[in-house]
Amino acid sequence: MKDDVIICRCEDISYGEIVEAIDSGLTTLDELKRVLRTGMGPCQGRTCSRLIARIITERVGGSVADMKSLLDRPPAMPVEIGILAGESDED
Repeated sequence: MKDDVIICRCEDISYGEIVEAIDSGLTTLDELKRVLRTGMGPCQGRTCSRLIARIITERVGGSVADMKSLLDRPPAMPVEIGILAGESDED
């Protein structure tokens, strides 16, 4: 039953999926993010990252305080919102 508990609500990822990934060798928040998409939903990991960090430390040891947080990647260069909306300079 515990394996069915949803840990990352945004991406619908269960405890069992996280444990399976950890047991296969993924031992950081960023590795789990790349493979399972944890922390990539609307909350950006604010809800699940501490829970996942705790699961990692329970499986492989260490402490949550020593765990690196999710890596933030800002855009490479700023983009004007008008460009994204399809406006041109001539409008």
